[in-house]
Amino acid sequence: MHDFHYKNGQLYCEQVPVSEIAEQVGTPFYLYSRKTITDHYAKLEKAFRSVNPLICFSMKSNSNLAFLSTLVRQGAGLDIVSGGELYRALNAGCPPEKIVYAGVGKTRPEISQAIDAGILLFNVESIPELETIDTIARSKRQTANVSLRINPGIDPKTHRHITTGKKGTKFGIDFQTAFEIFLERNDLPNLNISGLHVHIGSQITSGDPFVKALKKVLDFVKSLEKEKIEIQYLNLGGGLAAVYHEENPQSADQYAARLLPLLRKTRFADKKHRRGMLIFEPGRFIAANSGIFVTSVLYVKKTREKNFVIVDGGMNDLIRPALYDAYHEIASVKKPDSAATMLSDVVGPICESGDFLGTGRKLPVGLNPEDLLAVFGTGAYGFTMSSQYNSRPRSPEVMVSGRYFEVVRTRETYRDLVRGERPPIF
Repeated sequence: MHDFHYKNGQLYCEQVPVSEIAEQVGTPFYLYSRKTITDHYAKLEKAFRSVNPLICFSMKSNSNLAFLSTLVRQGAGLDIVSGGELYRALNAGCPPEKIVYAGVGKTRPEISQAIDAGILLFNVESIPELETIDTIARSKRQTANVSLRINPGIDPKTHRHITTGKKGTKFGIDFQTAFEIFLERNDLPNLNISGLHVHIGSQITSGDPFVKALKKVLDFVKSLEKEKIEIQYLNLGGGLAAVYHEENPQSADQYAARLLPLLRKTRFADKKHRRGMLIFEPGRFIAANSGIFVTSVLYVKKTREKNFVIVDGGMNDLIRPALYDAYHEIASVKKPDSAATMLSDVVGPICESGDFLGTGRKLPVGLNPEDLLAVFGTGAYGFTMSSQYNSRPRSPEVMVSGRYFEVVRTRETYRDLVRGERPPIF
């Protein structure tokens, strides 16, 4: 599942002791395993090899250039949601023809930049957005490829903040409106409306919601074909779950076993003639367990109500527990000599009661200041959601490959906190 393991009582990332990295880099920091990244990508690629999809990593989950370039070198494309992510994607060496652009609020400058870059597809979420892209493309005397994001009205049974395919969310277009757009597509002459996109949510553990969504979309494709409208791109989004605690999500092979029978008789499985392209946008599935967050104990505080292990990493570094009540395994980097444990909340230095990394955890008795804790499953939506709240510089990111490690993002300084600011002149 990942390449973090204990050896001689010490936690290793691949072949490097985590404590050795902490000694040189300081804490807190994010740590990624290159082998885990490529292994997780390869699992999905192998599972769907028979239909040869374009796998566009969802870079909102992890946008570090080293992380992205690792996947791009494996043949991955990238799924972006902003102009900043487009800038990162191009800097990571991703070919523009492997970039797809999602998001409900693309600005005119962002759309213009993406057209100039020559990206593969815009995943469009509304009629006003379609009209805006057409206007900008016309001003450039270009044609933009467009996929309509469908909201299939499917409940993915996940956290409400990461549910995107139910009615009432801000995402996507209903089937009837999409059908009318296709019928009237000639009214937007600078758009090649040639794809469908469906993304129903994140951290989805069951295959059933994916199957229900795909069946609805394939039925819609058939209704378009009756009108002599052929779909070139079918983007099934992401949403595959990662294992954080006690989840039992489907594997890549199990996911493929549910979808491939539905796809094999369609144009999107025509690997030989490439009559249609299948696209996936995995994020968490690849990234989550490829990373850990390493933090140092500052104090152990014992009260009449409970024990607190206060660490130097907080909700500004990892907000998922506070935002989603997400569970991340927390363990000592050094295996304790004794099996004795104490029930503790692991909390940070931020001035918020919601500043916790984990509550009610069994941790070794006898933890001392400077002891290291590892928070697992933080490769996705860890650093990318971090902030400078409480004027705390953001943590560095480190990547391991075999016996070597490299700082792939340096720790911010206090000077970084005020970059671009100045007192008023009045």
